[in-house]
Amino acid sequence: MQVRCSTEERQVEIVEAALRLARETSPALITTADIATAIGLTQGAVFKHFPTKDAIWLAAMRWVRENLLQKLQTAADKAATPLDALAAIFRAHVEFVISHPGVPRFIFHELQQPAESAAKLEVRGVLQGYRKLLLDRLAESIEQQLVSPDLDTEAAATSFIGLIQGLVMQSMLAGRPAAMRQQATAIFALYRRGLSEAR
Repeated sequence: MQVRCSTEERQVEIVEAALRLARETSPALITTADIATAIGLTQGAVFKHFPTKDAIWLAAMRWVRENLLQKLQTAADKAATPLDALAAIFRAHVEFVISHPGVPRFIFHELQQPAESAAKLEVRGVLQGYRKLLLDRLAESIEQQLVSPDLDTEAAATSFIGLIQGLVMQSMLAGRPAAMRQQATAIFALYRRGLSEAR
């Protein structure tokens, strides 16, 4: 007997199935029938919760925004210093991608689309929230004299995100997301050293 789920639970199940499928398949090629099959539903049952495939991807991006930013904030809050918080954010993001390798494939797919979309706006929202988290920790690091007082925080935040994106891209090309874990430690050590270089 199939357990009845609430609408919200079923929507999360559909979103998570779509992101799992994105691990191996381009989001453009994933159909609602594929998603339905992945969780043992009919295609009609999927449409009861989402009117279109685009609506599923929008919900997926909202899921990413909520879950990723929450994990990063939690990691930062547990750290003893702002610099330790940056290290914790870096590790938490890497672990998130290792756990959900379909997410970056989906995000890169959305960003390649020439037209504006609600999902692309959500991606921007993630980036804005991410940058604010980083800029706050970088400003605190300057206040506590943990880094160079002349540090360009905007450039430092951009570099941080760029390092993560580079790691993710290489792991996708290699097909080994878990390999990021070992590389991340050495890469963040270089980044951290650079924050104090001008002192």
